Amino acid sequence: MFERLLRVREPYRLDLTVAVLRRFSTNVVDVLGADGTYRRALSGFAEPAIVAVRQTSASELAVRVDCGPGEEDAAFATVARMLGAERTLARFDRGAAAIPWLRDIAARMRGVKPPRYPTLWEACVNAVVFQQVSLHAATAILRRVILETGVRRSAADATLYAFPTIPALADAPEGALRTAGLSVNKIATLRRIGEALRTGALDEAMLEERPSPEASALLCGIKGIGPWTAAVVLLRGLGRLDVFPANDSGVARSLLALAAEPVDLEQTFAELGEERGMLYYHLLLARLEARGELATGTIS
Repeated sequence: MFERLLRVREPYRLDLTVAVLRRFSTNVVDVLGADGTYRRALSGFAEPAIVAVRQTSASELAVRVDCGPGEEDAAFATVARMLGAERTLARFDRGAAAIPWLRDIAARMRGVKPPRYPTLWEACVNAVVFQQVSLHAATAILRRVILETGVRRSAADATLYAFPTIPALADAPEGALRTAGLSVNKIATLRRIGEALRTGALDEAMLEERPSPEASALLCGIKGIGPWTAAVVLLRGLGRLDVFPANDSGVARSLLALAAEPVDLEQTFAELGEERGMLYYHLLLARLEARGELATGTIS
């Protein structure tokens, strides 16, 4: 067991950052306890590494990692990246303050940081599963896929599931994935992505070194990935705030519910500048808040 204090850029809210990472309370990978402790089993280690994170002050997170010797630095670095510890959002804050319908929710949610999935693979799987189905349906499908193919671990009072690895999904019987709710086309897309990542035809470094339009085009070169899916991968997988998953019926409904009138997205994007992707997270937080599903933790 390894423990460290992780410095974060203020303002910072672990509870809100984890809320937009996990999206739904039924998420069995990212678990937020009643005491505000975030727990997760991280794939990519000799055995899934168990992490527990608690906010201890406005500027620090206490991070505990249970992993193999020599793996702790990688585990701590992954946690810091996932939770947006170093991100600052001054541009979004200024822009949101100038938009009447966004001002209040941005003030209430101040401290949320853009999270990132720990791997490009996880970002791609999430984006593909959520294509062209409702949020609730996609969440239920992904949950069943994870329960079927993820590694189960126990931690404190929580049961955690490490996100399925590329081999785990590649080796899963197609019938089991179909029973979980994945279509034939989505299974084929996921296997194409897995193969591209396995062979090195696609990797995170290729996307990191390219501006977002070029990175999106590279992703769209894989059959089954379109502009919306690429935008979700870049936003939630690489932390690219200069992208926004447009042409999304859920986003349109959330905008109308929050603003109470049609919104000129292009004007909104101009106000928010290169951090417009934070709007996506605030719309999600607004939905969670409206449904009473926004669990908030405490700083001890």
